[in-house]
Amino acid sequence: MTQTAAGCELVFLPLGGSGEIGMNFNAYGYGSADDREWIIADCGVLFGREANTPGVDVIMPDIRFLAEQRQNVLGMVLTHAHEDHIGAIAHLWPQLRCPLFATPFTARLIEEKLAEAGLDEEVAVTVVPISGHVVLGPFEIDYITLTHSIPESNALAIRTPLGVVVHTGDWKLDPEPLLGSVSDAPALRKLGNEGVLALVCDSTNALSAGHSGSEAAVRESLISLIAGLKGRIAVTGFASNVARLQSIAHAARAAGREIVLVGRSMHRIVNAARDVGCLTDFPASVSEDEAVSLPPDRVLFLCTGSQGEARAALARIAAGEHNIKLGRGDTVIFSSRIIPGNELAIFELQNRLAALGVSVLTEKDHFVHTSGHPCRDELEQMYRWVRPHIAVPVHGERRHMEEHAQLARSLQVPEAIVLENGQMLRLAPGRAQLVDETPAGRLHLDGRILVSEGDGYARARRSLGFAGLIAVTLVLDHKGRIAAEPTILFEGIPDPVRQPVNAALGEALRRHNPRRADEAALKEVVRLAVRRAAANAWGKKPVTRVEVIRL
Repeated sequence: MTQTAAGCELVFLPLGGSGEIGMNFNAYGYGSADDREWIIADCGVLFGREANTPGVDVIMPDIRFLAEQRQNVLGMVLTHAHEDHIGAIAHLWPQLRCPLFATPFTARLIEEKLAEAGLDEEVAVTVVPISGHVVLGPFEIDYITLTHSIPESNALAIRTPLGVVVHTGDWKLDPEPLLGSVSDAPALRKLGNEGVLALVCDSTNALSAGHSGSEAAVRESLISLIAGLKGRIAVTGFASNVARLQSIAHAARAAGREIVLVGRSMHRIVNAARDVGCLTDFPASVSEDEAVSLPPDRVLFLCTGSQGEARAALARIAAGEHNIKLGRGDTVIFSSRIIPGNELAIFELQNRLAALGVSVLTEKDHFVHTSGHPCRDELEQMYRWVRPHIAVPVHGERRHMEEHAQLARSLQVPEAIVLENGQMLRLAPGRAQLVDETPAGRLHLDGRILVSEGDGYARARRSLGFAGLIAVTLVLDHKGRIAAEPTILFEGIPDPVRQPVNAALGEALRRHNPRRADEAALKEVVRLAVRRAAANAWGKKPVTRVEVIRL
């Protein structure tokens, strides 16, 4: 272990995932204020939502602070393979160009992403064995097995000359996880006995009492439910929950049904899990074409699209745009929870299925899902094992993190600090404090283009979606006089608005005096007149543009 040098400090900097569920990006720095070395834990995305970020596929953190000093970024260590922890790697790695470290299943999925982006020849992904050890400068990192809703979820025990930080990633305490080992309680207790400076911990279910539940219990419930259903069955859930996929396959096999994987992510995850040896008891699936000819009671479709994603398999089936058809007498099981913000899309999908005569079952109807995140009893257990000096809640909205901090204080943790993205925290026993704020914006992936959130694209698109567009084109001669009839383009504007707008434009042009108004002044007079007329007639102010052509 590197010896402590005078003036060195240990800092924690979240650039994503604090105050939100998703887009996890956390950095740890060691050294003096003007000469720190950094490691990064996770590099994830948020998915865009049409209401707030129209046209945006994914959102990721703006990492310019670290990119500007990338020579000091020693590496990126990944806790597990969910998109909100690895989904931004292919987009952001070129700014950092640092080594990547992950356990086998996570590394396999990262390598796929890098290959798709054409980066597989440039990026080195070091595969870390389960419970492996990584040394990066002053940081010694032990991977500690935790259970979650994806294989190979890990906490990171980050040892530094100034103390040990336990970074949990996503986790729960599942006594029967079905795939992989149970959480490594002895390793966590050992850390607690040695002394832990800080616990940086998942807050997703901090508002939920009790225990998150076991995958084994979900499997038994699914076997019972599916055995009693007639007709075709489609089950949708998170493709990354490999244990759940295996449970559904077990239930299908017990009911005499063939499994059909529907959706690219289903095939990708099952293949990756098989390749690294963490999915050995999954039956051979039949193709979609073969499934069409099977009797209804002999087939079970395992579909992507549990969150109402418009391009996912289940949405296309519900819209009649897929070769798989569902109808009266068939059943769709949502073996998942609703991620906040996706409610409208999911309910719309479920209503479309119901209109086809399909029976829709969710976790409110049957026990078909359990969370992958710790509820309060599990958080309490983690704190009893680790016994940190400082609690730092992450991975949650503000209310989750505040509740988590209150829980930590009630368990006699000396300090519990809630951070926002971009706030840097110095970690030291008895004197953790905010020391700096860094740029912590967001980047939007708009098609193939990465743009800053502040560039205004989302705001402009929201305005267009809310009140449409009026575009006026004026033709002026060389003296600035109106030389032709103006044209007006209306997009998304109700017909009754058009006549008042035309009248307002005509009046504005009648008052136009080319000797007293320059081109910019004319454009602004016309824009205001048109927009005001639309607002008076409609109650909304459309986006209004005026262009001038000179002869």
